[in-house]
Amino acid sequence: MIELSRRLLAAIDAAEPRLRVVSEAESLVPLLAGGWSRKQLLGHLIDSASNNHQRFVRALLAEALEFPRYDQDGNIRVQAVQETDWLLLVSLWASYNRYLAHVIARIPAGKLETVCRIGAGEPVTLRFLAEDYLGHLVHHLGQIGLG
Repeated sequence: MIELSRRLLAAIDAAEPRLRVVSEAESLVPLLAGGWSRKQLLGHLIDSASNNHQRFVRALLAEALEFPRYDQDGNIRVQAVQETDWLLLVSLWASYNRYLAHVIARIPAGKLETVCRIGAGEPVTLRFLAEDYLGHLVHHLGQIGLG
């Protein structure tokens, strides 16, 4: 997990300065017709950090994890992400992910196979959740234009 943590930190360190030069106006524009803006995508990545933080910690404290599904459109809507300051979102995203890298680096090998179920999805392991988290983050950074 230490290597996964290092890769997460490298992704953050590469993306953060590039995110900081995006203007407030640019952050508001949908990237595809009818799609999310950069601001909404970054809000989604903050939700992902928050949800996965809880998943990682709770899976470390339990024999198995049952976690509710994530309503991405509802979360973006009720948090009014589009109305939030862009640089606040960038700072929160970067800081939260640096903390997650700290948590990931400390996941003991003996807990990596802890079974986790998110909503009605198929069971996965804590290892899968941690590895998939980085892939998800990189995917959406690519959509924002940082791929």
